[in-house]
Amino acid sequence: MDRNDIHDELEHARLDFAELVRQLSLEDLRRPSQGTRWTNRQLLFHMVFGYLIVRTLLPMVHLLGRLGWSRSFAATLNAAHRAFHLINYLGSVGGGQLLSPPAMARLIDRTIHILQQRLARESESSLALAMRFPPDWDPYFQPTMTVRDLYHYGTVHFDHHRHQLST
Repeated sequence: MDRNDIHDELEHARLDFAELVRQLSLEDLRRPSQGTRWTNRQLLFHMVFGYLIVRTLLPMVHLLGRLGWSRSFAATLNAAHRAFHLINYLGSVGGGQLLSPPAMARLIDRTIHILQQRLARESESSLALAMRFPPDWDPYFQPTMTVRDLYHYGTVHFDHHRHQLST
């Protein structure tokens, strides 16, 4: 994928999320999602959380990609995957209850805007920086991912969970 494709997919996810927030009724938000233990509202927060994770991981990929120390770091994270899954689950339960859907829409707007700005400033060499990832944390984490892959990951994660909303 090139930079413009990633920018466009980020924008599509941002607009899609805003539309979901407009369309889902209170009853829809309380419904269980398909294939997860979350309600639709909690899953919406988890979809936002995916982009928050991308924003958090980008500086780490830049740093560890330059230093080449990511192998042991990824192995340590992989060993803690059970704790991560519990935190991931409970964080989305809590976040889904604390933030209203309009607040989630504002958060994803800001986060995607920041990601789009950062993407525009990335050089081709920085987009190619790579680090090892803990593949047990997420089915879409590859053992090695570039900065470019990480920008794209947010939307892959979003699209996966978008199909799990029950409407």
